[in-house]
Amino acid sequence: MPISKKDRTTAISKSIETGKRHPLHYIDSRRYVQHNVNLGDGLGPLLRFFDELPEGSSKVNPIRAFEDGDISFAHIEYHLHGYGHVAGFEIHRWEDDRIVEHWDNLEPVPEGAGSGGRTVFDGPTEPTDLHKTASNKQLAARFVREVLVTRAVESLPEFLAGGEFAQHSHRWGDGIEELERLLATNDGEDATVHHTLHRVLGEGDFVLTMSEGTVGGVHSALFDLFRLSEDKVVEHWEVVEPIPPRDQWRNDNGKF
Repeated sequence: MPISKKDRTTAISKSIETGKRHPLHYIDSRRYVQHNVNLGDGLGPLLRFFDELPEGSSKVNPIRAFEDGDISFAHIEYHLHGYGHVAGFEIHRWEDDRIVEHWDNLEPVPEGAGSGGRTVFDGPTEPTDLHKTASNKQLAARFVREVLVTRAVESLPEFLAGGEFAQHSHRWGDGIEELERLLATNDGEDATVHHTLHRVLGEGDFVLTMSEGTVGGVHSALFDLFRLSEDKVVEHWEVVEPIPPRDQWRNDNGKF
């Protein structure tokens, strides 16, 4: 039976731990476009990254994985040599059953649980309501644009059921009141501001949005994973990574 795209995406990440290089054959070396601006373009820099990791030095725990047409994406827990405990989203675009493009976002994991008592990884992992993928993507995109970008606090009741909002971010707390507080904070080290929504991916009740903005005034990539139920946003995970200045990029493809 063929291996799904999402399982192949997690296999590539898992090979960091196992040292097996076979999963890298899923990548089309002739056309591979890299959007991690800390790596050079093409397959060569990725191979060098893998080769430079000491054997047995890293652990990889795929938490949840999804497919959306020609895109596969995964939420992954890493213990990486030289980087420590890291949360990440890995996104691959496929053509002719080979990976031709890659995006990611990585962030150190804080110690302990967030203010809602949850970690940045726990919660449901398997998508449901597959027939609602398209409508859930539309709803999550509207939530980002109308609430997180324009900061229209008055729109929150339309998107949150009874004010309930299970939060896995260490920056945010649970519920509508905490989200209102966040949206009212436009500057300072706690301010998370979404400026531009670049991409929306989903499978069933899970939707990943890839946005550009600032955190504490620092230019950042904000990847938000939402779970939706009965046409409401009910749960949220995130990975936020600063985008380095343009003159520090190692490829010309851009973060998004």
